[in-house]
Amino acid sequence: MPSYGDCQSTDIDAGPQACFDALTDYEHLPEWQGAVKAARVLERDEQGRGSIVEYEVDARFRTVRYRLRQLYDEPRRLASEYLGGDFRDFAGEWRFEPRDDGGTHAELDLRIDPGRFVPRPLRSAIADAVMRRALRDLKRHVEPQA
Repeated sequence: MPSYGDCQSTDIDAGPQACFDALTDYEHLPEWQGAVKAARVLERDEQGRGSIVEYEVDARFRTVRYRLRQLYDEPRRLASEYLGGDFRDFAGEWRFEPRDDGGTHAELDLRIDPGRFVPRPLRSAIADAVMRRALRDLKRHVEPQA
């Protein structure tokens, strides 16, 4: 079966730690991440961070559910290992590079194997729901309000 991947980025006027903290506050993700309907921490690591998180995401055509093991390199990287759900495989990674002006260059890299052929228009809609919206919502959430 085909696997689909994409990497998208944006510049954010907030530091890497603010970006990292927002994305690892799982219980509050649905309040500001438009596509995330629910995020539940199933297990925590020794630092109290979510180590296994279950998500429900609105992918426009349907709600998808999946569980991820979260891998931390604070505050520069948040990666995930797929544990199960509506895909055959799923891998994602947020990367945060500090800019000289105190901001962050944020990247979201995703690879999804849905387990079946997905037509290009549907892939585009999923990429929009999962990636562009996620980057835009993070930027809105962490940037200082004017």
